[in-house]
Amino acid sequence: MGSEILHDVSFTIAPHSFQFLTGPSGAGKTTLLRLILMSLKPTRGVIRLFGADVSRLSGDVITALRRRTGVVFQDFRLLDHLTAYENVSLPLRVKGVEESRYRPEVVELLRWVGLGDRMHLMPPVLSGGEKQRCAIARALITRPELLLADEPTGNVDPSLARRLIRLFIELHRSGTAVVIATHDLTLMDQVEARRMVLGEGHLHVFD
Repeated sequence: MGSEILHDVSFTIAPHSFQFLTGPSGAGKTTLLRLILMSLKPTRGVIRLFGADVSRLSGDVITALRRRTGVVFQDFRLLDHLTAYENVSLPLRVKGVEESRYRPEVVELLRWVGLGDRMHLMPPVLSGGEKQRCAIARALITRPELLLADEPTGNVDPSLARRLIRLFIELHRSGTAVVIATHDLTLMDQVEARRMVLGEGHLHVFD
């Protein structure tokens, strides 16, 4: 089946924890995040998410577990035909929540990430940093128990990167477990947090 990207990787993400996942390009950071998100199946080994063995779960249960996880993708994955407000509220609309119930929360969250005056604009007219903040807001709107962020500061300037990391810290303090995949050592030096380092297929954890 070809060479393995990850070998005998074993770790636990504790509730309410904060950690960085780092390593050189091609080390397998995105692959590991996809395994946690259950969008990729391991060729061997066991993945337990929220206490359940993923390999033994039905599709409906896996979907329900995914809804407990927020994801900030490296390429944003915003829908260009929807406004920032509509992109952020989309996970709630999919769940069938009435707009009258979620509108105040969506507006408040957009203001929290600094997009209060940009919420009615489409992604094509937003800057890279604004798209990133919109993607973060969309990941947070369902109040996930676990947040996965893949290179969330890779497309922004250093000052905005510091602002984004503060958002993640505030989220962590509110009770969400946070995993940030990054190769930015300067960013990691700003926060005293656990580091999970990938290299040559293996994972080394530094608490």
